[in-house]
Parts: sequence; structure tokens; C-alpha cells
Amino acid sequence: MRKISADSVQPWVHPVRIPPDTTHRTGNEEMDEREFDDFYTASFERITAQVYAMIGNRDEAQECVQEAFVRAWAHRRTLRKAEHPEAWVRTTAYRLAVSRWRRTTRGRRPADRAVALPTAAAPPSEAHVAVVAALKKLPEPQRRALVLHHMCDLPVQAVAHEMGVPEGTVKARLSRGRAALAALLSDDTNGGLQEGASHV
Repeated sequence: MRKISADSVQPWVHPVRIPPDTTHRTGNEEMDEREFDDFYTASFERITAQVYAMIGNRDEAQECVQEAFVRAWAHRRTLRKAEHPEAWVRTTAYRLAVSRWRRTTRGRRPADRAVALPTAAAPPSEAHVAVVAALKKLPEPQRRALVLHHMCDLPVQAVAHEMGVPEGTVKARLSRGRAALAALLSDDTNGGLQEGASHV
């Protein structure tokens, strides 16, 4: 099976490009219930897809994003002040997933709290599943950088801020990650991917 080049690896996003969340919130008031519901409805599936690509487990991603929204509701004033509310929820969900993984590896994971998902999410496409499977084989820093840059459509500066590392480190992770991902994906998988960001 012929391998694709690093340059031909494209983001595994939905058909419609989602621009970065640029809503700038100010003021000390809490996000009200209607605003929060709108935010939840508009972003739940998108954030779930992003976290799924980072951790490789869709059910776990849904649970962690759901729990992140529970925490977001409890911190509505913080969310109101946040420059990028989706980034706040996404980062919280990712940290929850990492924490769960650590507890699982130690054999001390507590029973999951029952949560109701908003709707039955549509299953991911075969191409998306294939890319996530390939991503799982990459080192975590490269995988997360690729998802934030390509799937979340964040520029390098924003990726560096969310990951807490210098921009040069992000660029190196993206370069190595794209090369490694290209070596893992087949032409058939690449055919299902979409044109995407190039904020390098």
C-alpha cells in the first residue's frame, strides 16, 4: 500500500470549517441559563469530536466533555470572563481524560457518575476513525498539537497558549506529527480528509 507524503495530510474535520472561537466576553455577570444552553448545544458535539481525536476513545470523550460542561456551569462567571469559552471546556475535558487514564492505570478508577448526553451523536466517519486510530500511535504532545491546530483550526500561537509551551515547540511537534501521521495513513484514508488550516 503506497504511503502518502507529509504534505498531503489534511485535517480530519467536518465538511464545514469551524472558525476559532473569537468571542471576547467581558463583565462580571454570570452566563445565564439561556446563554449556557445555547453554548452547550452549539459546541458539545464539536468539542467531543476534538477530545475524541486527542484521546482515541469516543465514549470517554463524551463523558469527559459532559463533565467539563457540568464544571463550566458551576463556574459560569469564569466562563463569562473567558476569552475563548470553548477552549476552557476543551482543556477541562482533556485534563479530566488524562486524570481518568492515570486512575485507570493505577487500578483505582471510581465508578462513573451517570450523565445524560444531550442527543445521540452521529457515529464518526470511517476516515475519521482511521485518522484517530493513527493519532493514537503518536506521542501525546504531537497528537494534541495536531488536533488543536488542524481540527480546532487554532493558529500556532493559540496552540502554544493552550498547551503551555513555546511556539517553536508547537511547530516542531506539528512537523514531526504530520510526518509520522503521513507514514501511518493510506491513500484511501487520505481521500476522506478535508482541506484545512495552515496557520504555521
